[in-house]
Amino acid sequence: MPQLDPQNFSSQLIWLAITFVILYVLMSKMALPKIGDVLEERQQRIDDNLAKADDLQSQSDAAAKAYEASLAEARAKAFSAIREVKDKAQAEASARQSELNTDLQAKIAVSEKAIAKARDEALSGIMDVAVDVAASAVEKLIGEAPKEASLKAAISAALKSRA
Repeated sequence: MPQLDPQNFSSQLIWLAITFVILYVLMSKMALPKIGDVLEERQQRIDDNLAKADDLQSQSDAAAKAYEASLAEARAKAFSAIREVKDKAQAEASARQSELNTDLQAKIAVSEKAIAKARDEALSGIMDVAVDVAASAVEKLIGEAPKEASLKAAISAALKSRA
């Protein structure tokens, strides 16, 4: 192998040094600055993305807080509306019940008057019948017709004592 021949070591070392210097100059002047720029740009992009992520995180936290606040407000309004409707329904129900009670009391009063009137008519009819029957019975027993006023007084006293 010609690379391992000791006669060629000096020329190989010279070419190694020349190649090394040329590569070193090329790397330090051209490639390394470009790589440094790329790394610096990449780091700057990463920092910008992290800053944007922090901003977006704070915005999403603010939006979540605003959402929670609006949700709590909507719930409070809903509960208030429900309570208002419930109170209104209870007020309407009690008003209807009061009105119904008033109507029933009026109907009961009218019915009681009608019943009292019918009872009085029935009693007056009974009184007339009782007077006729009593007059007939007394007339058959004693042979004389009794006075109608005395019969009415006697029947009225008998009815009052039973009531």
